[in-house]
Amino acid sequence: MMASRNPVRFFSLYGLLILLSLLVLGPLLYLLAQIFMTPAEAGQYPPKLLPSGLHTAELKNAIETVPIFGFIFNSFILAVAIMVLQVLTAALAAYAFVYIRFSGSRFWFALFISTMMIPWEVTIIPNYLTVKSWGWLDSFQGLIVPFAASAFGVFLLRQFFLQLPRELFEAARIDGCGHFRHFVSVVLPLSGPAAASLAVYVFLNGWNQYLWPLLVTSSDAMRTVQIGIAMLQFEELTSWNLVLCGVALVLVPSLVLLALGLKPLVRGITAGAVKG
Repeated sequence: MMASRNPVRFFSLYGLLILLSLLVLGPLLYLLAQIFMTPAEAGQYPPKLLPSGLHTAELKNAIETVPIFGFIFNSFILAVAIMVLQVLTAALAAYAFVYIRFSGSRFWFALFISTMMIPWEVTIIPNYLTVKSWGWLDSFQGLIVPFAASAFGVFLLRQFFLQLPRELFEAARIDGCGHFRHFVSVVLPLSGPAAASLAVYVFLNGWNQYLWPLLVTSSDAMRTVQIGIAMLQFEELTSWNLVLCGVALVLVPSLVLLALGLKPLVRGITAGAVKG
């Protein structure tokens, strides 16, 4: 109906959207073209936009140069563990700040949130010394535990919990529902959109970590994908074609997770928007 009413506006709008989509997808499409080029084609100037054929030698070379699949597995375990711990601790802390009355709650919340102003670089050395004293270097505990909680997650979920009707809590208390049951049966189901958003944010941050895994790991068995990509760059000569092949392999799990998790995330946001 829109096209029949104003076809010029319809095609102009969608033409602009297609152009903007190509601009956004341009780097990804160029990456896909690069991984199937030979090193000679990738080094040509002006650069080629399309490969002459589907050459997979550089992909095999990237897999044989570094244990990229082991790095992907380590990053996946790291990101999932941090995601679960941060969502759980943030939800529990946010519930306490909203539904449990205790002395100085506003002060403690302000103090807790003020830690967001401290740059992560300031805490690297104390965290490293702590992890080293506990004997957690080159282990999953050392990679995961320092990120088990975050002030941002507590702030995000607390603000969402404050929007939930207070009458639900009062009705649950009248029915004899304790804090734990109210948290599990009422608050968490209604907080799906906020928890899902926090989970996606935390997972991507954990997946993209580079500096901390570089500091606390020393063996290939514990390295993560970001370090694995850096290992494809050599001092004598860097084959960017090889590096892009590693980047493509690293992107596959992220794209798969996006394809599988986008619909549930949108469904949860939509359900939260219309729920009375």
